[in-house]
Formats: sequence, structure tokens, C-alpha cells
Amino acid sequence: MRVETLHRYPVKSMLGEEIAESRVSERGLDGDRARAVLDVATGKIASAKNPRLWRGLLTVEGSRPPGDAELSELLGREVRLIDVPPEGAELERSVPERVLAEGIEAEVPHTMTTIGTGSPEGTFFDFAPIHLITTSTVERIGALGPRGHVEALRYRPNLVIVTEPGGFVENDWVGRELHVGDEVVLHVIVASPRCAVPTLAHGALERDTDALRTVARHNRVPVFDLEPQACAGVYARVLRPGVVKKGDPVRVAWRTPVR
Repeated sequence: MRVETLHRYPVKSMLGEEIAESRVSERGLDGDRARAVLDVATGKIASAKNPRLWRGLLTVEGSRPPGDAELSELLGREVRLIDVPPEGAELERSVPERVLAEGIEAEVPHTMTTIGTGSPEGTFFDFAPIHLITTSTVERIGALGPRGHVEALRYRPNLVIVTEPGGFVENDWVGRELHVGDEVVLHVIVASPRCAVPTLAHGALERDTDALRTVARHNRVPVFDLEPQACAGVYARVLRPGVVKKGDPVRVAWRTPVR
């Protein structure tokens, strides 16, 4: 196994960028989710997980976002870019199945998510600082869907890892360590429940509802104490920091017990 691509997303829910290498710390890849958009009226973090309000974020290059006034005009709400999350920062996650059924313009039920519960304090991650997906999973989703392929970028991973074909292989990595390159060690925490974001247009990528619908049909797995969720990829935290580069070898190991 090896690292096929590395990605970071400088502003939460905006378009990301592919990079050749990155320093990785307990706060994830350098510069990843370093900023976010705050909805001034509600005090909540803007996230494309609520596509009715915030899908426009996926038209913006996170590496060079506009100023607050221009961004507010684009999104139709008063917003501002922030680099420190408010205490107890939350975002709205539209119920994915309802978005599929009723469309991205519909006002559907949502759940509230406190950001960064599996990350160091002061970060903007949905849960954990590293999200990865394998080529096996991406290929399986594509093969099962009507288009015959799907783009890994729809799932917004930090790392895409080349694996032998075999379906949703990272489901079996939960609780294990990933050794990446010569230095970095990750602890895989949980499979990644998918929201409506993979279905949305991402820059030049057009809308694709099957990027979620196929996952929901073919890969529902337990997530903590929840009923099985539609998952693709896994979340991880950083056990040992270092530098990760494109092409680095990846090895799966049982996690070393803490003494």
C-alpha cells in the first residue's frame, strides 16, 4: 500500500488543494481546516453538510478565499472568516436521506454536530484530524453506481491510499494503527459516516447523488453506538507526528497497548 494523493482544505467546506507532502501533527496536515466561515446571525459554523444554505462554499477556492463582504454576497447571508472556533462551536448536518429524497433546495430536518470532538481543542474538523479513503473503496463505489466511476475528491479525504481491489477494505482498520512513511503513525478511530456533501457539485465536478446513494445501499457499518451508517473511508488521530509524502508506503498494524 502507498499514499496516492495528499489533500488539505484551508477553509472548512471550501475547495481543497492537492499537495506533494506535508508535516503532520496532532492537529492534522499543516494548514488543513485552518479557517472556517461563521454565520453571524446564528453563531454556527457554515458547512456544506447543510447544502440548502452552504453548498456555495464548494465553489470557492479555499487557498484564496474572498473577503467577508464578497463571501456574504455569494452566500446570501452575513458571514465572516474565522481562525479560532467559538466555544462549543456547532454546525448543522442535514439528514442525508432526506436531501436525497427531497433535493438540495428543500428545507429538511438536520442534526447539530459539535465540531472537533475527536480532535485537539481549537480545531475545525468535523470529528478527527485525519480522514482517509482507499482506492479500493472508491473503485467499488464507482463500479456499483450507474456512472461506473466516482471521484475520490467528493469524499474530501486528506489521504487517498492505494490498496489491492477488495471493496471497502478500511472498514477492517478501525482500532488499528497505520504506519505512513518513515515517521507518521495514525490510530484509526471509526468509519466515516457520509453526509450529503459527496453528492454536491465540487468546482468543476457536477452533482452526483449516487456518490451517497450507492454507499447507503452497499456499505452500512456500525458507528459508535449508532445504528449502521452509510460510510466510506475512516477517521484517524495522529499517534506520532512527522512528514508524509506522496508515494510513501503504508502499513497496517495492530495498535500497541498503552502501558
